[in-house]
Amino acid sequence: MQAIIFDMDGTLFQTDRILELALNDTFELLGEMNVWEKEKPTPIDTYRRIMGVPLPVVWETLLPSHALDVRVAANEIFHEKLIDNIMNGKGALYPKVQEALEYLKEQNIELYIASNGQTPYLQAIVEKYDLMQWISEVFSIDQIESLDKTELVGVIVKKYSIQHGAVVGDRLSDINAAKANGLTAIGCRFDFAQEEELAQADLVISSFEELKNLIVEKAVK
Repeated sequence: MQAIIFDMDGTLFQTDRILELALNDTFELLGEMNVWEKEKPTPIDTYRRIMGVPLPVVWETLLPSHALDVRVAANEIFHEKLIDNIMNGKGALYPKVQEALEYLKEQNIELYIASNGQTPYLQAIVEKYDLMQWISEVFSIDQIESLDKTELVGVIVKKYSIQHGAVVGDRLSDINAAKANGLTAIGCRFDFAQEEELAQADLVISSFEELKNLIVEKAVK
């Protein structure tokens, strides 16, 4: 095992803890701007289903009949609210994440993050939980024009000449990114995971203790 590339939302970070708060605040403001019907519910279930897709796709899905400038404004409001919630301590890493990262680093495994989240949002999480003591570099989908997770992972593989390693994530985009780049796909059975997607992973974990055990057992080459 040479490297592990982690997804962020629904993998390292319990996005579910702040998602509904931020989304409710966003749609409340959209209602005040008269671009969303105030009596309509926040489409939180729709977002849960599509979690892991690039942000433009998120807002195309949540606001299908709205103009691009409204979607851009919604995304900006949403990220402000997410970051506020992170800095106010309303989010959390999944249990045993920090212990697992420390252990993996001690095994001389290089650790990276590849996320569909925007850079300021990722920086807020990284700073709040001091992740850079274990993570070598954080990569955001902002960095590539295609907004494709497979290409983003490919950038990491190429930059660091990774020949053996894994991608750990909760959605099909993570699994596909691993396989397309010749890495082991480790699915996380966490909040946003879907069983039909996890079925395509090479290995599946339900906790970070299990990830640590896989490395101990050398199940991941």
